[in-house]
Amino acid sequence: MGSPMEPVTHFLTGACIGRAGLNRRTAYATLAATLAAEAPDMDVLWGFAGPVVGLEHHRGITHTLIATPFMAAIITGLVWLLHRFLFSRWKPARDPQPIRWLWVYATAFIAHLSHLVLDWTNNYGVRPFFPFNGRWYSGDLVFIADPILWALLIAATVLPALLGLADREVGARRTRFRGRGWAIFALSGMVALWCVRWAEQAAARNLVEAAQVTPEPIRRMALEPYPMSPFRWHAIIETEHAWQTAEVDSHRGLVDSDSRVNSIFKPFFNPPIEVARGSYLGQVYLDWSQWPVVRDMGPVPAPRQPDPKFPQNRQWTAVEFSDLRFAYAFLDTNMAGSSGRQIDSMLTQAAISGWVYVLDGHEEAGQFLNGKEQK
Repeated sequence: MGSPMEPVTHFLTGACIGRAGLNRRTAYATLAATLAAEAPDMDVLWGFAGPVVGLEHHRGITHTLIATPFMAAIITGLVWLLHRFLFSRWKPARDPQPIRWLWVYATAFIAHLSHLVLDWTNNYGVRPFFPFNGRWYSGDLVFIADPILWALLIAATVLPALLGLADREVGARRTRFRGRGWAIFALSGMVALWCVRWAEQAAARNLVEAAQVTPEPIRRMALEPYPMSPFRWHAIIETEHAWQTAEVDSHRGLVDSDSRVNSIFKPFFNPPIEVARGSYLGQVYLDWSQWPVVRDMGPVPAPRQPDPKFPQNRQWTAVEFSDLRFAYAFLDTNMAGSSGRQIDSMLTQAAISGWVYVLDGHEEAGQFLNGKEQK
């Protein structure tokens, strides 16, 4: 799909939730938490029906508050099946920990909610109140994959095991629930990182407002995160007639934006664009996108696609759908090493982009998302 929160963070967060103390309440707490923390992303299976279908259903019903009790029940049932037909055959060396299925369910419930919170922190967004409210919410605090979070979570899951090996080497008594402190430290560090990024995001917003980078009044603005550094932000600005981007360093107080290369003017009425907006891809994309840019690119093939074979007597054009949230400068391979980052090129390199072919200004003739055709 291009930009959902990657699974490593979800899995490790679930493991830390289980180890933070719930595993002392019942057996299988860590297993249930790890499975439930990743379970909402089973909706990626919709992608087998085509890329646009996948986009339509990604972060859909499995990523909602109304689904949480049912998803927790499904995970609890799966753990019960594993216990009944697999784990019960093992002969533990010591007295097994009691299984309290209500606690297993509660653990899965909490872990499922952690998935929604993590997805909210990045800029793809989540619809927690769907289907009653289809609005997307996003905190825009953490990049899709954040190495700082990886370091915290990996340390919390790996270091206790290594310390356990060291204890056995010296003959120390084995600790049954090792790693609780590390898990709590990792989860607390995650929340602390969010707080730091929230404060820096507010500082970046103030810098952009003070810099007056646009010739017109700002209608709305968003600050999107970069990986690693909590001080670097991708600013998106909308005015009455254009969109503009800027790169912000909240630590050094710098705002880098040039309206000549970092602006896109809003298009006037264009029949091919209106046809593309009404297509299946157009409706799905515009329902999902919070900062959409729709452009008539002319007779240009979609990325990673050959030239279309339309009859010579038919005029065709390609309409591009892109989202300014993912038009990061570092994704623009065409501008590597250049100080002038053209927003047109950055949009073409954006992580999630769609293309619709339109014939004679009124007939849709092909839909592509991220270079893959929706048939």
